[in-house]
Amino acid sequence: MNIATSVHADTGLVRRTWQADMIAPTVDQGQGTRQSFVAASFTASAGARPKLFISALGLYRAFINGKRVGDDLLTPGWTCYDDRIAYQAYDLSNLVEEGENRIEIWLGDGWYRSQMMWKHQMVLNCWGERIAAIAEIVDGSDVILKTDAAWKSGLSPVTRSGIYYGEDYDARLETLEETGSVDVLDFDTDTLVAHETFPVRALQSNDPVESWRDSDGRNIYDFGQNAGGYVRITVRGSAGACVYVDHAEVLGPEKAFDKRNYRSARAAMRYTLKGEGTEIYAPLFTFTGFRYARTAIEGEAEILAIEQVPISSIREVAGGFECGESAVNRLVLNTLWSQRANFIEVPTDCPQRDERLGWTGDAQVFAGTACWLGDCRTFLEKYLRDVMHDQRENGAVPHFSPDPTRLHRDIFPDDWAGSTGWGDAIVTIPWQLYLHYGDRDILQECFPAMLRWLDYLWSISDGPIIHPTRAWMGDGFSFGDWLQPVGDNRKPRPTIGDDCAATLYHFISNELTAKIAGVLGDDAQRQRLLERAETIRAAFVREYFSQTGRLAHNDQTSYALAFLYDLVPADHFEAAKAYFRSVIEEADYLIGTGFIGTPALLPALSKLGMNDLAEKVFLNRKVPGWLYQVERGATTIWERWDAIGEDGTIYDPDMNSYNHYAYGAVCQWLFEDVAGVQPDPDAPGFARVRLNPAILPALGHVAMWHETGHGRIDAGWRIEGGRAIYTVTIPDGVEAFLPLAGRTNLEIDGHPAETGQAEIVLAAGRHNIGFDVSGD
Repeated sequence: MNIATSVHADTGLVRRTWQADMIAPTVDQGQGTRQSFVAASFTASAGARPKLFISALGLYRAFINGKRVGDDLLTPGWTCYDDRIAYQAYDLSNLVEEGENRIEIWLGDGWYRSQMMWKHQMVLNCWGERIAAIAEIVDGSDVILKTDAAWKSGLSPVTRSGIYYGEDYDARLETLEETGSVDVLDFDTDTLVAHETFPVRALQSNDPVESWRDSDGRNIYDFGQNAGGYVRITVRGSAGACVYVDHAEVLGPEKAFDKRNYRSARAAMRYTLKGEGTEIYAPLFTFTGFRYARTAIEGEAEILAIEQVPISSIREVAGGFECGESAVNRLVLNTLWSQRANFIEVPTDCPQRDERLGWTGDAQVFAGTACWLGDCRTFLEKYLRDVMHDQRENGAVPHFSPDPTRLHRDIFPDDWAGSTGWGDAIVTIPWQLYLHYGDRDILQECFPAMLRWLDYLWSISDGPIIHPTRAWMGDGFSFGDWLQPVGDNRKPRPTIGDDCAATLYHFISNELTAKIAGVLGDDAQRQRLLERAETIRAAFVREYFSQTGRLAHNDQTSYALAFLYDLVPADHFEAAKAYFRSVIEEADYLIGTGFIGTPALLPALSKLGMNDLAEKVFLNRKVPGWLYQVERGATTIWERWDAIGEDGTIYDPDMNSYNHYAYGAVCQWLFEDVAGVQPDPDAPGFARVRLNPAILPALGHVAMWHETGHGRIDAGWRIEGGRAIYTVTIPDGVEAFLPLAGRTNLEIDGHPAETGQAEIVLAAGRHNIGFDVSGD
């Protein structure tokens, strides 16, 4: 029998022709109950090299003759299941035996039907009520086993599991009994696509760095690192004894275990021993975010070992940055750990509480940094397909994707979508993929969705200035500069207005989509969008600039975005620049930006040549500040600047995550401005780079590296005798150019630079560039 596959011409998605049925165990009692399995036997001939193709509604883990298939986690992954579901393929050559073999497919509720969303708007059975499996074992061109009505089902030792809930497992139930049959479901196999990105897998485990007992006799373990993953325990004891493990990100006063910020997410596991020597357990169908684990034992049992197992879709590091300031180095590491913990199938906001959603705003501000630190091409492409599927008919882009609200209007009667700064992910993320990987295909795939989004933005107020509604879930609602700090509540610092923030992003996305239209060769759309962008620009100047060049809200976000995206007119430029400097100095160099302003703040200052301000803001140790978090012991990026107060107080545990990557977007500035390596949109994928380092003397020295499609780029600088020595290594296939403006006494590889040129082109190889620091 021939097993055919097809590749979609526009998306590259791979599908295959299935002979199998999607089968659901009849013993399954529904969401939140004991989990189930399906099983069958098959015969393999001598020398067989069979391959398993498999997917599920819910999560699955497969076993051949009692041995686990593969090491992927949380399969088949998380997508908009009503659009497409991933399938995986595994070589079974080392698992099958000549003659009869047995396959078991254990199933879990997973994202498919366990709790989604927060407690007061909880969604159960989001994509369906029945978990099920589909599988084929193929040897050459022959299907030697497929899921069908003849399979049997039974209950597994997993007595309950859920993404937020955690997992309960009773090892006394590991002798599986086939107590039921299966139902063949009405299922469209065209929904199945080959897994689009890297599988979720375990990273190197972490042992506790410290442990202690609380007043109730429970052990608390500190693994020294906040991460997304699970705990693996090695235990010994009597049958029926239980080990209960719950998790926390932070400690309260006197090292008290504090998990209030998990809200309704139980995020715990309960293991019941079978009482047969040493037993090892780690959950099959869940994960959470944590640094600390607390264990309680019921009955006679002893924990012999406990370790933290981080997991991620992005396992390989693609870039690094270090300097002479250790707190900055830890900040970069914190950002990497937040990326790992939240890049688990979907770029989520947080890995711990009853949320863990693919927020578009967080993803769009962080996409550039994400691509510097890891190979995120296929991961973000997959996410964008979910965003496009969740896009509303009117063009509004969801606040998060996959979006449970879209399918449950009984719980979410209003359409919760369309915030500026969030919906713009459909424009900004494809652009970052193009810059970093030369991915023109994703621009083409997303372009129609971009146009629909831009038309939706214009429709909010029927014109260039956007006036978002104040209604929380109203049409055109905007999060604005989310969590923008205001300082002293007796005399708060100015913050950007929702209309100004929305209009700024309206311009950004129109201008960027015009560039994309140019890349795609669509001259008509390019001209239309450029004209619209100019209309927005003129309206912005009329609406928000005073005659003296002061922006209406006189806040850091307004100036940063306006300068970074060239919205400041020439006749106001110097005055606005002075106002920008003033609002930062008056804030004592404290950050005054939220989710959309923060990624723009330091790049805007560097663009304006105000690196003295950038240095002071970046290195400020007070709250709000990046290094404040580090010096408070953070090992990941916080959601809120003031997540822990200077007195150790935990701020508002109802909305407080200690593993939110958004503010880690500052690392893009470290790579592109401080280390000075900038991808060129005219030669994307690092075929050409611009070298323009910002020398910040307080950092002492700087070194970065990044693996591109052409090879590794290294760059860094140090200061010697009042001169900056900038060293770069350019791989073959990459052309680098160095702008000459602003550099005095410039030497390249020991020779004075030629004057009268705007830039110098550097060929592949290692180069040493020197210039006076005072000229920076």
